Amino acid sequence: MSNTDKKKLGHNRVPTDLESYWMPSSANRKFKQDPRFIVSARGMYYTDSNDKEVMDGSAGLWCVNAGHYREEINQAIAEQLEQLDFAHSFNAGHPLAFDYASRLVKHFPDPLNHVFFTNSGSESVDTALKIALSYHKLRGEGSRQRLIGREKGYHGMGFGGISVGGLMKNRSSFGMLLPGTDHLRHTLDIERNAFSAGLPAHGIELADDLTRLVELHGADNIAAVIVEPIAGAAGVILPPQGYLQRLRELCTQHGILLIFDEVITAFGRLGASCAASRFGVVPDIMATAKGITNATVPMGAVFVSDAIFDTFMGVEDQGIELSHGYTYSGHPLACAAGMATLDIYEREGLLDRAASLEQHWNENAMRLQGQPNVIDVRCHALIGAIELAPRPGAPMARGAEVAKRCYELGLWSRNIGDMIVMSPPLIISEAEITRMFDIICKAVAATP
Repeated sequence: MSNTDKKKLGHNRVPTDLESYWMPSSANRKFKQDPRFIVSARGMYYTDSNDKEVMDGSAGLWCVNAGHYREEINQAIAEQLEQLDFAHSFNAGHPLAFDYASRLVKHFPDPLNHVFFTNSGSESVDTALKIALSYHKLRGEGSRQRLIGREKGYHGMGFGGISVGGLMKNRSSFGMLLPGTDHLRHTLDIERNAFSAGLPAHGIELADDLTRLVELHGADNIAAVIVEPIAGAAGVILPPQGYLQRLRELCTQHGILLIFDEVITAFGRLGASCAASRFGVVPDIMATAKGITNATVPMGAVFVSDAIFDTFMGVEDQGIELSHGYTYSGHPLACAAGMATLDIYEREGLLDRAASLEQHWNENAMRLQGQPNVIDVRCHALIGAIELAPRPGAPMARGAEVAKRCYELGLWSRNIGDMIVMSPPLIISEAEITRMFDIICKAVAATP
């Protein structure tokens, strides 16, 4: 890339004011002491304001599944802007939203044949929870108001999402949150399942913790259970073999809706369109976002079963069936980006590509077993985590130092505390997988 091209793309440009922007989920003061600015991206790689090129080991934030700078998506957005910049969907509509929904559902398992568009994973989760509560009320079971999440679960940052979420740091600053929530036990079991390549063998019985909550609260007071098939923000916690199937059985037995939060796992991350397809367990409601537009335009989608949709459409009142929605639901630019993203996924086989790379991915990830301070490696398809022993008296410091060294060596990896989490774009090659783990191994070995 020429110096002229770099200038056009904003290389070497550093903001003069670092105080006005309150950064999300960030240590603002620490960042601004030694800021790092990403100024461009192509394919598997970012470039920063110092002209340093680094491999994207996290697909942005679990979302740039088709790689950076896809011209088809850019062009689709530009063409849509020429025709229609915005039209709301409140008792109105534009054709592309309907066309996109019709095409989208074909990639997801029956009976998830209806889509409610949102603008983020957090909105998708809150939408899914509201649909579950309203559904039971329409059926004359209004006592079903309790929502069940899971310890270590992450469901975005809306009040509904953090209420059913199980990460203490996301919950502790915001009071009592929504009443009537409870949580299943988490499934992380390093003692029995450490260094699992694929789904761990132990822990199916943890699904039976739902029976405890049914006995405590009564099944007729529970509306829904929401889980991530693979918990991402907690450090890629994999479901034990048979766990999701057992949870599905229990929900069906007790008339409880099962919601999958697939904001991270949908759109190819696990080598299928979604975890429901990969694991053969279909929920009643599925929340998605992130990879839906390859992160070019904010968007999310909530898939609901025929039975749920038909219940809403079967009410006698011909007015609004669900008093819920967003100004930007089904935004024309997001739909255009989503359509173009689907084109790429279909043409390049990206929705199932991770399955063909899984063995190479797992073998490379397991190279960390036996490295100093590595206490666990969890990996499946193109997602994984390396868990490091906390440094005595300085928890989270070791993970941050490893991530910093990775960046210096050419890999932008993300640490969550003392865990290095990995979810590269689905276009990654086997050689790039090998290079990615070469860098991680070097960074871990160099970090005391």
